[in-house]
Amino acid sequence: MTDKTIGVVGAGIVGLATAREITLRRPGTRVVVFDKEQDVAHHQTGHNSGVVHAGIYYTPGSLKANLTVRGVGLLREYCQEHQLPYREIGKLVMAVREDELDRMNGLYERARNNHVPELRKVSREEIAELEPQAGGIAALHSPRTAITDYPAIARAFARDVERSGGEVRLGFRVTGITETVGGIEVASAQERVSVDRLVLCAGLHSDSVARLARGGPEPRIVPFRGEYMLLRPERADLVRGLIYPVPDPRYPFLGVHFTPRVDGSVEVGPNAVLALAREGYTRARVSPKDLAGLAAYPGVWRMAAKHWRTGIKEYKGSFSTAAFMKDAKQYVPGVGVDDVVRGGAGVRAQALDRDGTLVDDFRLHRAGRITAVRNAPSPAATASLAIAEHIVDAVFDEG
Repeated sequence: MTDKTIGVVGAGIVGLATAREITLRRPGTRVVVFDKEQDVAHHQTGHNSGVVHAGIYYTPGSLKANLTVRGVGLLREYCQEHQLPYREIGKLVMAVREDELDRMNGLYERARNNHVPELRKVSREEIAELEPQAGGIAALHSPRTAITDYPAIARAFARDVERSGGEVRLGFRVTGITETVGGIEVASAQERVSVDRLVLCAGLHSDSVARLARGGPEPRIVPFRGEYMLLRPERADLVRGLIYPVPDPRYPFLGVHFTPRVDGSVEVGPNAVLALAREGYTRARVSPKDLAGLAAYPGVWRMAAKHWRTGIKEYKGSFSTAAFMKDAKQYVPGVGVDDVVRGGAGVRAQALDRDGTLVDDFRLHRAGRITAVRNAPSPAATASLAIAEHIVDAVFDEG
């Protein structure tokens, strides 16, 4: 059977990359992207720090690892072709204590298995050559790690969709998804649109949109706000490239790090605090509905029981610049509270299982004509073009 129209819910970078991939894979198929906002890349994509990850952290053989390694190459080519920013400024994953060295060495082996290009171990002396202000005792150096502008890439994807005859329907809040005899009806408060297949890439709302399509209740999305400091412009030369800590494998978050942006600014952060609304970009934003949903889910309480100490520490950094910068100073000792100002924040859609496990890998569910992306964590932006290939493979898999 020929699909005349395919719908995609979500105009973030994954949804738009998927829509674009459909137009490439199935010329002549009409693609319609639905999003409740008035612009594309409004949420996670638009609050992204802009890092193009090389694949250092991810479990070899996982979807994260495979899609990131492929996605980097596709993204680099796309940026070059469309004259979008792509700067390989390099990254140091830096140990600042002796007890981190074993984890750093394990990370090196993992990255080698993921074929991260040109990665090497560097000594304290070599760190000083690469980052004169850094304070590590050893590090991994990834010279091909890059920075880019993901909102600009998302806008380019949207233009690709429209040039291929597709449509990006902004201001379309999906309130209903109904399977009919001939396809699927996607409804807002004002209108209904019929499609033959539907892909859900709803990010922060991926679980609630999946429930509209009678999908399973799990995993649930728990919003974590990541808050940033900005180096004052006159102090932006404190760092040359990306400086990251050796991650703690118990958590999906990478910890406070230094991130130069393509606009010349330098972010410090983020922390990771439980947001009180799915779109809780500020502490003042509270959604009683979202809070009630969190409180009713057993996984939230089980997660809290495991990680409450870390949660308290992260909240201290949210309210105190000195506490926030305490970790940062381990990596760049010369930076202090007077060198930074409060920056922006993003909200991460963290998927959570009922047993309190933070879901780390991509999750994709398909039921008939509906394919739902239930978890697309970082590095989803880096891997977006490869994720799109994977999603479209699943959409049209008739096996």
